[in-house]
Amino acid sequence: MDATSRLAKVRARLDLPTVRRAAGLLEGRHRSIFTGHGQDFDDQVEYRPGDDVKDIDWKSSARAGQPIIRRFVRESNLSMVLAVDTGRNMAAAATSGEVKGQVALFVADVVAYLARARGDLVALVSGDAARLTQLPGRGGTAHLETLLRAVENDVRLDAPPSDLGRVLERVLTWSTRRSLVVVLTDEARPEPAHEDVLRRLRARHEVMVVAVADAVPTAPGLGPVADVDGGPPLPAFLREDRAVHAEALAAVEERRGEVAELLRRRGIEHVRVDGTDDAVDGLIDLLGRQRRARR
Repeated sequence: MDATSRLAKVRARLDLPTVRRAAGLLEGRHRSIFTGHGQDFDDQVEYRPGDDVKDIDWKSSARAGQPIIRRFVRESNLSMVLAVDTGRNMAAAATSGEVKGQVALFVADVVAYLARARGDLVALVSGDAARLTQLPGRGGTAHLETLLRAVENDVRLDAPPSDLGRVLERVLTWSTRRSLVVVLTDEARPEPAHEDVLRRLRARHEVMVVAVADAVPTAPGLGPVADVDGGPPLPAFLREDRAVHAEALAAVEERRGEVAELLRRRGIEHVRVDGTDDAVDGLIDLLGRQRRARR
């Protein structure tokens, strides 16, 4: 890649109304998971072990017959974590014909650009079965350029296999500040094995998933294809077989339905994008749904 700033390239690609619309959907203030004094009053909740006993509202507790604490709101700038799958599956083709990793990286570019414009902090946790990269939450162009280039360098055909669960577990143990976690992966993930970590992650953070759609190997006009894990190319007579193509489409729809149902159970908004051309509109739609879900 040349020396041109990634963020400058994104800015050149987005028109101002689009930027304003997307930035407006990123809420710069959010409710803190912490309670305490000297903040705006929020509501009253049942006392749980670990809560500060000084926050107990004794009058309300007497009326309820159990300990009740006062919870307050702490407002702060939005903290964001990009959780990026860098397994070699991301080096395969997207529906658009682009490399899936490049589509995911473009989404990361857009999110980073919006965050920089708002002065928000962005952290990175990326990885696969053998590697993990962590960059702390900071602002500024230099930090975001470093973050984006770290992802770009790791998305390769010779990368280790994907392990999204490992990335999510690291976000959970490393990021203690309530944040918006943007998960970037492909449409085969999250998998059922990831449900527990998603449940725990969702309890602590806001979470949304951007999944890049896979190219269907039997799609007309796609040309010769081979598995990123080193399998032999798919013979032309299979790629051109309509019955095989119908079966492939059915399998894709079944998998998409399973992923969507898993995320629905966990209360996580998600969007699937085919390529860079529909990535911005998909991201805006996702941010809008995420914002409405917070209310």
